[in-house]
Amino acid sequence: MIIVFKASDKLKEKMIDYYKNKKRSKTPPYSIFQAEDADTVITLYESGKVVFQGISADIDAKMWAEVEKKLTGTKININESKQKLEKTKKTRKQMYRLSVYGSDEVGVGDFFGPIVVTATYVSKEKANFVEQLGVRDSKTLTDEKINAITPTLIKEIPYVSYILNCKEYNDLQKRGYNMNRIKAIIHNKVLYELLQKGYPYDSIVIDQFVYPNKYFEHLKDEKNIVKNITFMTKAESVCSAVAAASCISRYLFLKEMDKLSDELQIPILKGAGRDVDKLTADIVRKYGEDKLLEIAKCNFRNMEKYKEF
Repeated sequence: MIIVFKASDKLKEKMIDYYKNKKRSKTPPYSIFQAEDADTVITLYESGKVVFQGISADIDAKMWAEVEKKLTGTKININESKQKLEKTKKTRKQMYRLSVYGSDEVGVGDFFGPIVVTATYVSKEKANFVEQLGVRDSKTLTDEKINAITPTLIKEIPYVSYILNCKEYNDLQKRGYNMNRIKAIIHNKVLYELLQKGYPYDSIVIDQFVYPNKYFEHLKDEKNIVKNITFMTKAESVCSAVAAASCISRYLFLKEMDKLSDELQIPILKGAGRDVDKLTADIVRKYGEDKLLEIAKCNFRNMEKYKEF
């Protein structure tokens, strides 16, 4: 179950305090936090949008809706959110009758480690297999679950991944490439390479991170551009190909983080929170700040915050 509503600034403060000890180490892009409370995953975004996912999502959402009413007098209609969920379920059923290329990325909100973008092809015959394997948005799965199911997944479905390391990322940043342009270029790259394999398809789906016109504007200098794309927000919740791409990207990201931990002989943390700042300070003391050019995204605010430690 997924329920979404907009939280006021007052409610955001309450939620930040309430979930401070339940936060996940990975923080999705543009979010303040993602937390896990019993059977519900709660994600609060900077915009104020809050997403409840899980078996007891309606219970948690109702609780915070009541808090919102007490704080601001605003009445949140949870039933409207449930109607949106039914629409999502309908879309999912429709998508599972199609053969789809899909792409998604991981690592954009993590100070350490690469950005990984994957494109997958899931035929309508394989859609049930992907669902039964437990493949869904990697943000809703534990790292243990990702590591358990992805080796089976990659044996059964075609995919192309690209790992952009931090040195490459920092070089692109210096050249004036923002995050969305970088993502657009890599999404286009992996989709184009996979499409060359010639699998028959009904649709190409990208988990939307920018408006379509802007997406293609970012690709104006690219030689080969994939067109006829369906841009869909929360695509991983309705499209098995995008969900598979999310899981494979996460799996490869975790492998890269393990390599980095082995290289530095210290567990490298995910996300970009306060604990990451402290770890950064430790790494700089041991290896020097130049090391960050190789292992971290140096346009993140962590580059300044670590100096407090």
